[in-house]
Amino acid sequence: MGKNILDTKNSNNYEYVTNHLEIHVLGGIKLNKLDSLRVTLSINKTKNHNKLRHNIDLYNDNQVEKLVRKTAERIEIGTSIVRRTLQELTNELETYRLSQLDQEDENEFTIRELTKKELRAAGAFLKKGNLLEATNDLIGNSGVIGEETNRLLMYIIFTSRKSANPLHCISLGSSGTGKTHLQSKVAELIPEHDIVDMTVLSENAFYYFNRTELQHKLILIEDMDGAENALYPLRELQSKRSITKRVSHKDRNGNTKTIKLTVEGPVCVAGCTTQESIYEDNSNRSFLLYIDESHEQDEKIMQYQRKLSAGNVNIDEEIKAKRQLQNVQHLLKKIRVVNPFAEHLQLPKSVFKPRRTNAHYLQFIEAVTFYKQYQRERKYDETTGEEYIETTIEDIKEANQLLKEVLLRKSDMVSGACRNYLEKLKAYLKERDSLPPSGEVPKAMGAFTNAEIRRNLRIKGTTLRRYHTQLIADNYIKKTTNNKYKGYIYEIVSYEEYTELQEQINNALENCITTMEVSQ
Repeated sequence: MGKNILDTKNSNNYEYVTNHLEIHVLGGIKLNKLDSLRVTLSINKTKNHNKLRHNIDLYNDNQVEKLVRKTAERIEIGTSIVRRTLQELTNELETYRLSQLDQEDENEFTIRELTKKELRAAGAFLKKGNLLEATNDLIGNSGVIGEETNRLLMYIIFTSRKSANPLHCISLGSSGTGKTHLQSKVAELIPEHDIVDMTVLSENAFYYFNRTELQHKLILIEDMDGAENALYPLRELQSKRSITKRVSHKDRNGNTKTIKLTVEGPVCVAGCTTQESIYEDNSNRSFLLYIDESHEQDEKIMQYQRKLSAGNVNIDEEIKAKRQLQNVQHLLKKIRVVNPFAEHLQLPKSVFKPRRTNAHYLQFIEAVTFYKQYQRERKYDETTGEEYIETTIEDIKEANQLLKEVLLRKSDMVSGACRNYLEKLKAYLKERDSLPPSGEVPKAMGAFTNAEIRRNLRIKGTTLRRYHTQLIADNYIKKTTNNKYKGYIYEIVSYEEYTELQEQINNALENCITTMEVSQ
């Protein structure tokens, strides 16, 4: 190693060696406090094992002078040599720290400038008449398999981060069904500089972002279990659009003062979990997207995996589709959306917690209009002069089509997982009872036992009992034989209740559209 060069290969033990002294900086240096340079030094003569260890702020002249005299006395060397060496070391550490900070800045995501060709292509895409359909096709071309409704919903929700009223979503499904995969694949269609990706969050993590660092950002949480401690400030950031915390802090004179930490939104938050009921407060603020766990979706994914393994997937086309959708995001600008038909919109009476759901419904319609801003005439408020665009009936129709499943789930008395089981159970019983009876099937049409369902639907006993407890409590199934020694026999109360609920929601939405068309 050359002389008078700071060696930082070991981040916990920098070395600085001169002809007379060998100095080790133990534990490295902090990069975030530029007003001080506190270090722990180990100093000894070159090729001498008599060491002096000392903790010091190299920017404090009094401390440095004391260390010079102490070092000279302890290891028997001239004060001028020690003083000069410490000054050189300080300069080297300063240079190194500034270079590291510059490198961190370079590593930050930079906003990519679009070429004229990309701008024209993105602008032409946003002016397409069937924009949502074209967007959904492009999402599919980017490598998102199946989930046609969920993927488009998620993309529009992610796009809403740029608007005044961002939306939020939570992906729900069993373990291993692709919740995080879907979220991450759709997030790849958003420019990187707009994404804050998190795996684990501490309780105070959100308070230490810069004041405006999260504004109009998409916050991705891979598993909400890993962010459990931070869910309260996250909810406040979603609802109030800012969070504040007061902490104690010592100034240079050692006096303790209270300082205010504020982080401002708005933000768009997306997360994944298997536990719907545990995160109810967060669910109330979000669109709940239930992952497709059907055999058809399984087959689509496995077929894509086979093609990928065989080298029959056009990766270049997928990258091109991703880039196109990212470019589209660059062109969207914040603009106010006015919905002149809002007073005609009514939620289905069956929807639970209608106040918050109604706000989400209206905001999603605004998000659709926001995404189609290149197809809307720019208008100006006569009083304030503010620019805005207006929602059309077509926007509302498209929003209704996408939100039918969301509103249906919001109207259901049972959880999403329990509803999925119940519909599978109905389908199984209909198929079973259309076949000649076998030895293990109860004689009564539609009747079933726990043992039969465990075997045929391959569900764990504890999970099955939990589902049945909820379904019995809400009167979706009933016991017809109540003998714990011979086994319980159950029946479905109504095979048509879910279909009737769907029709009720569809009719309510269609009636609103009819009313608006008549009023024009």
